[in-house]
Amino acid sequence: MKTVNEGRKVSVMELIMQEVLKKAEVLIEALPYIQKFNRKIIVVKYGGSAMSNEELQKNVIKDVTLLKLVGFKPIIVHGGGKEISRWVEKTGKEAAFVKGLRVTDEETMEIAEMVLGKVNKRLVTMVEELGVKAIGISGKDGGLLRVNKKYADGEDIGFVGEVRRVTPKLLFDLLEKDYLPIVAPVGLGDDFATYNINADDAACAIAKAVGADKLVFLTDIEGLYRDINDKSSFISRITASGAEELITEGLIGGGMLPKLNNCTTAIREGVNRVHILDGRIPHCLLLEIFTNEGIGTAIIRDEE
Repeated sequence: MKTVNEGRKVSVMELIMQEVLKKAEVLIEALPYIQKFNRKIIVVKYGGSAMSNEELQKNVIKDVTLLKLVGFKPIIVHGGGKEISRWVEKTGKEAAFVKGLRVTDEETMEIAEMVLGKVNKRLVTMVEELGVKAIGISGKDGGLLRVNKKYADGEDIGFVGEVRRVTPKLLFDLLEKDYLPIVAPVGLGDDFATYNINADDAACAIAKAVGADKLVFLTDIEGLYRDINDKSSFISRITASGAEELITEGLIGGGMLPKLNNCTTAIREGVNRVHILDGRIPHCLLLEIFTNEGIGTAIIRDEE
């Protein structure tokens, strides 16, 4: 066996050593990030296709678990929209949406809470299997998420909530006791009825309330583009003001618009950095946080 450059035989031991050195270089590159974010809170909003693919699901949980083991304090906020729609259809109902918000009557709310609880405990099990303590909760526990009834352009869409107040004590207690909290986006109204909450909104509200250093959205797109039809216009880093300009100029639309609004609001209200990542890429979380290049879009404070 010969190397291209040297034209000499390379022993098996040398090949093994080259691989070991590559791994060492990766660890060394990650070291300053591990030091910088040690004991910092990171909120990960987990949803989309990464939840429906079992292999990707395992990769995401491995990533979050590794973050926990190297010193981060992660909190997972998960969705479950596709699974909820599947179960709604099983009952003979048709999933309905207004302005991207699920129309949620009493029966649909019962289904949503059941499905989100099932997803929540599955994620807890996966984390526990990797040797990390996890506790699954919903926004109803400990008064975590209190909501107002949400309307879609004045239209009543049922038991859909908009986060009014976050009481993060339960999360701080769990983090202090070395647990990884996993939160289902369900909250209580002033009438103590149960309301479904958009998972992006819940993650953003929680990140602000706990003073998270990072908020990460795992999505079904690579990140932000100035022109979605031009792959060369990809934005790897942008300030909150720059992101707001994209919105004002009408360059952001569809489902990305409310997500980007959440991102800029989080930055304005104390979150240090927000990341938009393609959850379909294996180990995207580690690649973004622990490498110099990153792979998604980072939204940063203007002063940075």
